[in-house]
Amino acid sequence: MNPSQMFSRRQFFALSATVGAGAALAACGSGEATTTDSIASDSTMATGKVLAGIEGSLQIAKRFSPDALIPGKIRLPISLADKTGVLTSAGTVRLPDELTGKVINSETNEVILKSVTAKRYDKNMATPYWPFIFNIKQDGIYVLILDVAPDTEISFQVMKRSDVVMPKVGDKLPPFDTPTVDNARGVNPICTRPQGTCPFHTMTLTEALKSGKPVVYFIGTPAYCTTGTCAPGLEALIKLSKTIGNKAVFIHADVYKDKTATEAAPAIQAYKLSYEPLLYITDAQGVQVDRLDVIFDVNEMRETLAAAGIS
Repeated sequence: MNPSQMFSRRQFFALSATVGAGAALAACGSGEATTTDSIASDSTMATGKVLAGIEGSLQIAKRFSPDALIPGKIRLPISLADKTGVLTSAGTVRLPDELTGKVINSETNEVILKSVTAKRYDKNMATPYWPFIFNIKQDGIYVLILDVAPDTEISFQVMKRSDVVMPKVGDKLPPFDTPTVDNARGVNPICTRPQGTCPFHTMTLTEALKSGKPVVYFIGTPAYCTTGTCAPGLEALIKLSKTIGNKAVFIHADVYKDKTATEAAPAIQAYKLSYEPLLYITDAQGVQVDRLDVIFDVNEMRETLAAAGIS
């Protein structure tokens, strides 16, 4: 599918909306719909008062793209919901600080990872999420089973590296002439930040990758994602960049070509993206060392940048 067609009709659902079993939650990008899996509510009681007060069955909202996982580091963020909607930090349900589980190869039923843990993130976000991060060496179909929900599986596919067309960790990030304040390159506005154009449009991504410094490349549309990740994430990145200073170069590209939000911007088409937001991180040689997808708060951004030597 042509990337412009993927983004031709925005399907953004507020995370506070009601979510039924099997319903879909859209991330900021319309190409990445997450689903909810139902969990029997009495299976959570092992956590004591944590998760008490849920209405009906607890559900798992997948917050990751189904078509971007390759062997290596896997990041599977999830949120929790009940029949009233996605559970928020301000709700009546006491949410856990961490979730634990195991990973199984669905084809062989072999337990690949006996114990994986995800801590809670929700800094400046209404909806908490828990990113499970672990390594898988082989492509295939796997399931994550939470300890609080042993009868429910969160399925995910690790694809062959050659089957994923978007830029991948370990490869050089492809250069692209992103819109700047001096040259919009057919994109208007170049930045939909409500407060005005962000400071990450003074040079192109191509120029940044030639700077000899690590590059932090944020793709997101703040005007159309004010309560999810794009707007809060961009604002948080602006603050982080002031602390980091000239240790890295920060670049932003918006998602749509114009205010009608009907055609994907060249930056989206160049990388053949089917969802957003994304945060690409490279080393000083322009090699992609990490990437955050779909949902990430300021704390996870700070930790991920620090792990890449950017702090």
